Amino acid sequence: MANKRPGGGRSTSRQAAKFLGVSVLSGAVLAGIALPAAGALGLVAKGSVEGFDEIPANLKRPPLSQKTSILDSEGGLIATVYSRDRTVVPLKDISPYMRKAIVAIEDERFYEHGAIDLKGILRALNKNARSGEVSEGASTLTQQYVKNVFVEEAGNNEEKFEAATQQTLGRKIKELKYAIQVEEELGKKKILENYLNITYFSQQAYGVEAAAKRYFSKSAKDLELQEAALLAGIVQSPSRWDPVANGDQALKRRNLVLDRMAEQGHVGKDEAAEAKKKDLGLDVSKPKNGCITAVNGAGFFCDYVRRVFLGSEEFGKTPEERTKRWNEGGLTIRTTLDPKAQKSVQASVKEHVYQSDEVAAAVSLVEPGTGKILGMGQSRPYGLEKDETTINYSVNKSMGGGMGYQPGSTYKPIVAAAALERGVTPSRAYPSPYEMTYPSPVPKCEGQWSSANPPKVANENESEVGPYGMREATAKSVNTYYVQLISDIGICPVVEMSEKMGIEPAGGDELKQVPSVTLGVQEMSPLTMAAGYAAFASRGTYCTPVAIESIKDANGKSLDVPKSKCTRAMNERTADTINTLLKGVVQDGTGTQAGLTGRPSAGKTGTTDSRYAAWFVGYTPNLSGAVWVGDPQHQRKMIDITIGGDYHAKVFGGGVPGPIWRDAVAGALEGKEAPGFVEVPIADPPKKDDKEKDEDDRKPRDRFPGGGNGGLIGGGGDGGTEPNPTFSIPEGFIQGPGNGSGGRR
Repeated sequence: MANKRPGGGRSTSRQAAKFLGVSVLSGAVLAGIALPAAGALGLVAKGSVEGFDEIPANLKRPPLSQKTSILDSEGGLIATVYSRDRTVVPLKDISPYMRKAIVAIEDERFYEHGAIDLKGILRALNKNARSGEVSEGASTLTQQYVKNVFVEEAGNNEEKFEAATQQTLGRKIKELKYAIQVEEELGKKKILENYLNITYFSQQAYGVEAAAKRYFSKSAKDLELQEAALLAGIVQSPSRWDPVANGDQALKRRNLVLDRMAEQGHVGKDEAAEAKKKDLGLDVSKPKNGCITAVNGAGFFCDYVRRVFLGSEEFGKTPEERTKRWNEGGLTIRTTLDPKAQKSVQASVKEHVYQSDEVAAAVSLVEPGTGKILGMGQSRPYGLEKDETTINYSVNKSMGGGMGYQPGSTYKPIVAAAALERGVTPSRAYPSPYEMTYPSPVPKCEGQWSSANPPKVANENESEVGPYGMREATAKSVNTYYVQLISDIGICPVVEMSEKMGIEPAGGDELKQVPSVTLGVQEMSPLTMAAGYAAFASRGTYCTPVAIESIKDANGKSLDVPKSKCTRAMNERTADTINTLLKGVVQDGTGTQAGLTGRPSAGKTGTTDSRYAAWFVGYTPNLSGAVWVGDPQHQRKMIDITIGGDYHAKVFGGGVPGPIWRDAVAGALEGKEAPGFVEVPIADPPKKDDKEKDEDDRKPRDRFPGGGNGGLIGGGGDGGTEPNPTFSIPEGFIQGPGNGSGGRR
């Protein structure tokens, strides 16, 4: 049998080593129990210590690793995570039968001897010599406890584990010195309590409380005689006497423990005999560990919480310190996740996008003014099976997501906000032809962007021909209007506004300063977009997303947690104007299918070039949310496709993501107040008649030359004919330095 964790069974070579260790150590003890007086022991060998006096005086007892509970905002359990399934309980909460059973089988003279048991050593030595094998050990419970402390400190480090369990005289002497210290410091009751909480009981159960839950689905305080005897019998060899895997062997071992208890007077012989008549009586609870067990589809949020913990200096200055603290566990983490909102997210995603669909969907909900993440889910569940994934489509790469997805026209409101902050009025009109080439040059934060042969861009429909003001251009998602707008104000104000709203590329790169940024060609994550739009909902205040409300350690002590940082991204007038513009999008623009009943809402659609991704990002004054639908691999165009059982010739931001957003947000806000927006009167520019428009369109324009075909980025409108992108893209405009990929990856 292969080497195991403590009590996991021993190979023949390790049994022989143990026998030798017992013999040599007992010889040393018999030669003179006052080991310190012996000075250098004269027993030095490879792997042993140099001398008893050189062993550090204090045994370091690391906190026992325990399970961590991750809770939602109302205290409901989302998931339990642990490196070792353990719940530490005081001795009073452990059945008296369990205390007696472990003493009877592991150390019958526990209350009579000190750190070592001379009689036990002699008895074991004599018995093992007669049998020719190790049929009885000589380690006391105190020594076993010390050994388990070494193993606990080793954690999952195999090298340290081997050092903690190696069969050398040096380790046995070290174990003995610390056992003497423990006996003096803790006393018998505390040693017994610590031992029962640290030892391994197989089936991933560490400590008696976890073992009682695993095998009998009850607490350790409620263990009956035969149940306690079964658990006590496991610890010497958890794999050999695992009652789930080896029921017959476990039954024999249990009955041996009952006999020992009767022989030693812990229970009456009749009581033991009656207990032996019963079967194992298992009521097994399967281990539930990790985010894969999270309820309501919150596995991705659970993993996000873990990553927040591991990346926050509140929990340790270095990654190593934070990882160690996480593995120690014993934490109660109350999160921001709203159970009602989370259920609504999952119900909506499940209704509109099937797990087995060619494309996937992801949703993130954020509370404006606080940054609290209230919901996070996606159509492909958290897992490793078919049509499952552990990649969180809602978040940036650094937090367990991918490289993100082009947000398309959902980026236009950021450009509008930047323009308004620069003094542009929403009534500003641009010719906005159906198609045009990108203006060049365009100012950047430093220098300017220019192209000798800039590509052309077109609107979604040929009928979309200006002039337009900002209100109508936003409602219809007119590409050429926003290309002209960014060429007027320059790229730098847009980059600065993006930074203020926390909108950054999902892959971790800086936002590239190119005019096509206005059409959302650089990949973002849904959480980023939801949190950014929340700044509009809160009248200009941006709050960084936050997932953790509070954390308490195993002793009930509150820990410092990372807080949301709220800053002003724009003035209230700007935010109110954007809210008015985007309210129009859901009332009579491209986002009508996302509109809510009975409460004001605002938002923006987005559909990327070739329809690799479609978005709806929207909000009410008290909830912001982003929905992305697409192929995470950027290979399946959403043309001629069935999603959620419904056929789509072409997918638009308002057509698939919009209804997902509507249903998710409506359910999340059901029964809650429905505040309105502060709206701003927006005047449309005066309309020209067709003749004037034709004449105006014939006038030469230095900055906005029209002509050619387009389709760099779909406008996100519903209906109409999609332009065919027949243009050639100059080198460096899309894939070169300082630009995005245009959704082609």
